[in-house]
Amino acid sequence: MSSKVLIIGAGGVGGVVAHKCAAARDVFSDVMLASRTLSKVTAIAAEVEQLQGRRIQTAQIDADDVPALTRLLRDYQPKLVINVALPYQDLHIMDACLEAGVDYLDTANYEPLDVAKFEYSWQWAYQERFKARGLMALLGSGFDPGVTNVYCAYAQKHLLDEVHYVDIVDCNGGSHGKAFATNFNPEINIREITARGRYWEQGEWKETDPLSVSAMFDYPGVGERKSFLLYHEELESLAKNLRGLKRIRFWMTFGEAYLKHLEVLGNVGMTRIDEVMYEGKGVIPIRFLKALLPDPASLAAGYSGKTSIGCLVEGVKNGERKRHLIYNICDHAETYKEVRAQAVSYTTGVPAVTGAVMMATGKWRGEGVFNMEEMDPDPFLADVATRGLPWHVEER
Repeated sequence: MSSKVLIIGAGGVGGVVAHKCAAARDVFSDVMLASRTLSKVTAIAAEVEQLQGRRIQTAQIDADDVPALTRLLRDYQPKLVINVALPYQDLHIMDACLEAGVDYLDTANYEPLDVAKFEYSWQWAYQERFKARGLMALLGSGFDPGVTNVYCAYAQKHLLDEVHYVDIVDCNGGSHGKAFATNFNPEINIREITARGRYWEQGEWKETDPLSVSAMFDYPGVGERKSFLLYHEELESLAKNLRGLKRIRFWMTFGEAYLKHLEVLGNVGMTRIDEVMYEGKGVIPIRFLKALLPDPASLAAGYSGKTSIGCLVEGVKNGERKRHLIYNICDHAETYKEVRAQAVSYTTGVPAVTGAVMMATGKWRGEGVFNMEEMDPDPFLADVATRGLPWHVEER
């Protein structure tokens, strides 16, 4: 049985999701793309029609306007909403889904506008409301979080009797040719990277100064790269849901030029998220910086190189210590050929569509709020591989 789907958000990831949903004709009978900026929506729709040979519907909507979004959902009657808007808008979109009786999926957890802090508590608090309405909310169906959570679930189901240590490793080995740019929303990206590092070990959270802990890691398809310890949202749910876990950390690579620019911008106050007065007007520096930086979607043309993202899992199988790396390699140039997107957008957008397919087809079903690792990893991994993100396992 095919279903209608509503996509909210017309950035780089929204474009990938629109393309991939349009291509999934056997699952999605009708696709609507909605955003506050109508020009972005119509441009993506035209591109989808050209490359996928399918028309999709469009709408202009402010996702923070819950009554207006609720009306749109009631009029269109989708099976589910794919939220690839800003994380600040998650709760408003969840509210509208509850009002209209529509399933919900996102790729990044909620964070408030005025505090550089992200955690699942706000969305987990919706558990009973979604359950009472017989609805499903799937959180973090991107790559990290998302596929990385599913890799961990796969390791727990198939590779290890007990998963003791997890290191999530994320490398963008590509080059966009810009002096300084971010691969997804600059405001979210910079807030994430400049926050204190955090990891879970032996039942408690431990903190580090921003980008103060690093290690070398050999990434398949890319090679050895210096990687920095960050806090990332999937650590919170995985620490809760993996049995026998002793430690979980997240690592990401950054080039020297990127780090130098970030250091200087931080030193002069351009990464601040509080309001400052300029010529009698309130200005938030990081938002002004966002206006100056390239739109992440604009980086796709001419982007070269690959991403390599995976989970290094260690534990016990049949009494023996085992270590496996589960990973994906994605090529920027190939993703541009397919859907006019760079690989960072692609690796987030494709799993969002696979998560939506799992929900629309009933392969994943539940009432309430769920993180990815709580679901059966096998159908998801089989599907995401066919949609462009093949995965590999090697023993280390």
